[in-house]
Amino acid sequence: MSLARLAELCGVERAYHDIYGKRREASEETLRALLGAMRLPVENAAQITESIERIERLARQRRLPPVHVATEGMEIRIDCIPPADSPLDGITWKIHGEDGSVREGRAAPADVKQRILRIAEPPSPGYHRLEVDFGENERAAADLIVAPERCYEPAALESDGRLWGMTTSLYSLRAEGDWGIGDFTALRALVDDAADLGADLIGLNPLHALFPHNPHHVSPYSPSSRLFKSFLYLDIPAIPDFAECEEARRRVAAPEFQERLDRARAASAVDYPAVHSAKREVLELLYRSFRQRHRDDERAAAFARYRESEGGELQRHALYEALQEHFHAQDPEVWGWPLWPVSYRHPATPEVAAFAEEHAERVGFFAYVQWQVDRQLAEAGLRSAERHLGIGLCEDLAVGIDSAGADAWANQEQFAIGVGIGAPPDPFNPEGQDWGLPPFVPIRLRETGYRLFTQMLRHNMRHSGALRIDHILGLMRQFWVPAGRSPREGTYVRFPFEDLLGILALESRRNRCLVIGEDLGTIPDGLREGLM
Repeated sequence: MSLARLAELCGVERAYHDIYGKRREASEETLRALLGAMRLPVENAAQITESIERIERLARQRRLPPVHVATEGMEIRIDCIPPADSPLDGITWKIHGEDGSVREGRAAPADVKQRILRIAEPPSPGYHRLEVDFGENERAAADLIVAPERCYEPAALESDGRLWGMTTSLYSLRAEGDWGIGDFTALRALVDDAADLGADLIGLNPLHALFPHNPHHVSPYSPSSRLFKSFLYLDIPAIPDFAECEEARRRVAAPEFQERLDRARAASAVDYPAVHSAKREVLELLYRSFRQRHRDDERAAAFARYRESEGGELQRHALYEALQEHFHAQDPEVWGWPLWPVSYRHPATPEVAAFAEEHAERVGFFAYVQWQVDRQLAEAGLRSAERHLGIGLCEDLAVGIDSAGADAWANQEQFAIGVGIGAPPDPFNPEGQDWGLPPFVPIRLRETGYRLFTQMLRHNMRHSGALRIDHILGLMRQFWVPAGRSPREGTYVRFPFEDLLGILALESRRNRCLVIGEDLGTIPDGLREGLM
């Protein structure tokens, strides 16, 4: 019974109905495996009881939830737990808006008795901070996210809503003079062609960052990171530093290098190792030239601004790349952070900090590469606006990440490592599916104010007019399969659908980005209605 209680607290469903309407019970082993992947001790009855008590104790002790997602124009009602001796008429609140504004008010005693904090008029949509003073030096704070009711809809949809566009896998968008793979310059040219034809949208495959140490790992649906992009789509000669770097131009013009490019161009399919080798080799020269030529000028300042704007996410991503490169060079069998020395397997260790300081130049290289990717993708997005495509570029957000990659290493507490997202048995896959991608842990997402989810949306929306979200069912529930088990042994885990939908709407509006949800699969009740 206590295992069932813990599963309920964590959103793990003990049973579900498959697409045939048959009820399928989750075994005790499945429940233990999924809860254990959430980093909850569940090996015996005593551990299960302690895990339950820890969760319930935190709920009792917490004056406010860690985050509250409200809807624009609607009254805010937040659960709160005032101290037993708190003066009911002396509880006040302040909302610190992200624009620097401050609003304040006093809680109604009748509401406080019911353990509710009511705020009649919420602030404008955005990410705010709520502070509550319960008196007697007792204070609490929570993130307050105010979301619009609906996602952004472009003006092109306002008439009859009839638009058309095209889709392409960017790696296959070949052009004369490319380096064996489609690139962002070819994408800009496609924008012009699409505009000439009167198209409104160009759909793309996921552009997520892969694994520089392993060019054979090419699936964009199993990326290292959904925050950053693959450098393979860079048009190397279009990087400003290429025109300045004589050594790079000489290297590329050399007969041997041109032969390599000719072989890559002639390949019947994308020769990823060849493309990777050629682009990486020249990028190294360009970064070295950039560092030598631009120390205190505007270009150096622009790079510094980019790194600052991307904050810790970029630093940890670039640091992962440098660490993986370092350990893979020592042992080619090191396929990701789970095989690094133990003291490097978490980004907050002293050893990682020392490595970052000692290898700052190498970390800077990987940040520089992402800067160039962001610049070229931004130019393609800007071109779609200049040519008046009704929607523009449509990026694709993969359903998950590879457990050995940068996102998983940098945010381990937020992922259920050892679990794969998948799908239950259905007519297309009678045995079910296990995609081997670690899911977010719902309770961890909420504890951190949904920051990683927000950043993921923001990074994939900012240069595009639309975002396709793969398997959008996952905003409501996800089918989790324990590692090494059959999908028939999996079960669903519930997610905070309304909260995630609100953040999706907020980021959609802010980035002026239409949202397209892929809803194939076993559809839970209320999903499609919630998305309308």
